[in-house]
Amino acid sequence: MAGMELPDQRGYFGEFGGRYVPEVLMGALEELSRAYETAAADPAFWAEFERLCRDYIGRPTPLYPAQKLSAQLGGARILLKREDLAHTGAHKINNALGQGLLALHMGKKRVVAETGAGQHGVATAAVCAKLGLKAIVYMGEEDMRRQSLNVFRMRLLGAEVRPVSAGSRTLKEAITEAIRDWVTNVEDTHYLLGSCVGPHPYPRMVRDFQAIVGKESRDQMLAAYGRLPDYIIACVGGGSNAIGIFHPFVDDPQVQLIGVEAAGKGLDTGQHSASLARGRVGVLHGTKSYLLQDEQGQISLTHSIAAGLDYPGVGPEHCYYRETGRASYVAVTDREALDGFQLLCATEGIIPALEPAHAIYHAAQLAPQLSPEQFILINLSGRGDKDINTVAEALREGL
Repeated sequence: MAGMELPDQRGYFGEFGGRYVPEVLMGALEELSRAYETAAADPAFWAEFERLCRDYIGRPTPLYPAQKLSAQLGGARILLKREDLAHTGAHKINNALGQGLLALHMGKKRVVAETGAGQHGVATAAVCAKLGLKAIVYMGEEDMRRQSLNVFRMRLLGAEVRPVSAGSRTLKEAITEAIRDWVTNVEDTHYLLGSCVGPHPYPRMVRDFQAIVGKESRDQMLAAYGRLPDYIIACVGGGSNAIGIFHPFVDDPQVQLIGVEAAGKGLDTGQHSASLARGRVGVLHGTKSYLLQDEQGQISLTHSIAAGLDYPGVGPEHCYYRETGRASYVAVTDREALDGFQLLCATEGIIPALEPAHAIYHAAQLAPQLSPEQFILINLSGRGDKDINTVAEALREGL
């Protein structure tokens, strides 16, 4: 499989990806592609990125053996890649920093971003404060309600948070508004897209910045255990944390890659966000991928208890992995994610975000079927401070 070599020059991963945008954006995307190609070939750019990853983000994040969780479940040994310990509390800071540096190199003074769970918005606000850029973050009103703590954090860090009231008032609409802003202000503005979705070069660029997670994991596994994991499990909304940990292992067929989507209230209820499980191929936000859509091709409303998974599409590279069989994808319900959330709290004293709680639950089902000589690596992509009110409300209601 040539996964490490993709996308091609047109931005395609197999049949997925590309650049489906109005003509007014083509110039901006070409400018961004040229700037990224130059930066990606410049050792000084990566040296600056790696220095700030170390000194500002706090990398490398630990590879943590979840011994009590492993003992309780039996079977495989479970390891956690502790992205929850990165500055601002999630993996999102890796990509925000990389794109922030790129915006500076392009001479942009203003950054627009979208956010669902708020972690990308917080990371963008922090990076813009650090680098002296003006930040405007678009966020759906429903997500602002669910993630009020992160809204306050963004504003505290100097960002302007603009509520979006259209549609489901969640991540899809926030992305639409951020793109609309970018089209209007393209001369001085960089769109800091937070996931591995959108038109080329965003899926590749976000993956490359997030791949630091998988590169560290690979080095840490070999140093500590002298081998690679048998399974890597990560949650998938748009898919940035999963692609970041998957990609450095793509050419290692002995490592099984599992993405966990949000089954919400159940795949048969229509209230979920499982694009790979129940979607059809279409185009959204400038890229061709699997989407949740009705028979007329209209984008369906989505649902997940985890705001960061509440998106009707998925990154094109994940679609390619699914089609080629390099990764498999499963879905976990809100109730099951809450079980995973509480399980990690009780066994390891770690409060996860609701997004990776989906991955924790699936790992907990898989581990007892494996031997103690096998390893499961979970990308613990964020911490759960932001979700405490959502969890408390769900448990009160008996979910």
